[in-house]
Amino acid sequence: MKLPISVIVLTYNEENNIEACLKSVYDSVEEIFIVDSFSNDKTLEIAKKYTNNIIQHKFENYGKQRNWAFDNLPIKTKWILNLDADHQITDELKNELREIFKNSNELTYNGFLISRKTVFMNKWIKHGGHYPVYHAVLFKHGSGRCEETVYDQHFIINGSVKNLKSNILDFFTESLSEFTIKHNRWSSFEALQHSSSIDLENNTVASTILGNVIERRRFFKTNIYLKLPLFCRAFFYFIYRYFFMLGFLDGKEGLIFHFLQGFWFRFLIDAKIYETNKTKVVT
Repeated sequence: MKLPISVIVLTYNEENNIEACLKSVYDSVEEIFIVDSFSNDKTLEIAKKYTNNIIQHKFENYGKQRNWAFDNLPIKTKWILNLDADHQITDELKNELREIFKNSNELTYNGFLISRKTVFMNKWIKHGGHYPVYHAVLFKHGSGRCEETVYDQHFIINGSVKNLKSNILDFFTESLSEFTIKHNRWSSFEALQHSSSIDLENNTVASTILGNVIERRRFFKTNIYLKLPLFCRAFFYFIYRYFFMLGFLDGKEGLIFHFLQGFWFRFLIDAKIYETNKTKVVT
């Protein structure tokens, strides 16, 4: 049974990831779309083995690229599943979705929240508050949009949602070198977002403690983490993740992951915010 779902995958030089991603969904969904940002490696050559729906579009930011895809792709199905090239659908998730699409009562929801299982250095990062982490990646066509913020974009679903039990595998990085390159770039985006006058209130995920899991997470980031002093909050966050949320149980791989992603990355963002603010004062 093929699920009445269109999968949309954004790509740019993903030759090392794209085949595993497409293999995981190829036999289970009605159609696959690749929205590519003019890759210059073998990404498109590999993708053509799985779909003819390959469109190239200039990349501005993640949210705009996603929303452009929703508005312009010739999507035939009622449902859309959004994946990154380093994601894979598990067999458990495919089976759960098959049961959902057999049940008309389940299809009254406008979308479903699916958690990711982060795989880092071939190990599932299970602790430190990193699992489960839900994302609103599956929704009815026309019921979902992506935030067009500079960084940390989430999907917004209009209408009722439900958490699923199964997961998407997220192969977080190919190497530590790639990890640091990506996080250095992302830190610049988040620092820009916090140091500028970009409107974060309109067309974004609600920040409410009474909302769904994504909205609650946004509430704690906005109302607690971002209220703490620069630099200090990176220390507090790492201590919270590694000790209070038991990140140390993830072993050596977990120590590397939680330190780099939970401390170094957050500290680098603060350093770039400080650098930008200091430059503004001098000028």
